Amino acid sequence: MYPRPMQVTVNIPDELAGQLIPAGQDPSRAVLEDALVQAYRENRISGHQLQQALGIETRYELDGFLKARQVWIEYSLQELEADREVMERILSEKSKKRV
Repeated sequence: MYPRPMQVTVNIPDELAGQLIPAGQDPSRAVLEDALVQAYRENRISGHQLQQALGIETRYELDGFLKARQVWIEYSLQELEADREVMERILSEKSKKRV
């Protein structure tokens, strides 16, 4: 998460709010998710930034979140390398515990 979140107030006409915000969902969370997903679609933020901003713990959960919104992940070479390094570290730690 980011250290100091910015608070933004948005006024949405009642007749549109019902169409924009799914029933039972927190309106501020719905607007936040929509804004961040759109920024991700437009390549203004990375998948990692999206994941952090929304408090999503794993890449797998992020994939599901985006798939539910019909957003397909563009997986960069840098992201693949970072994931590979994490996997190598995890496997190395596991093998050390076995010994």
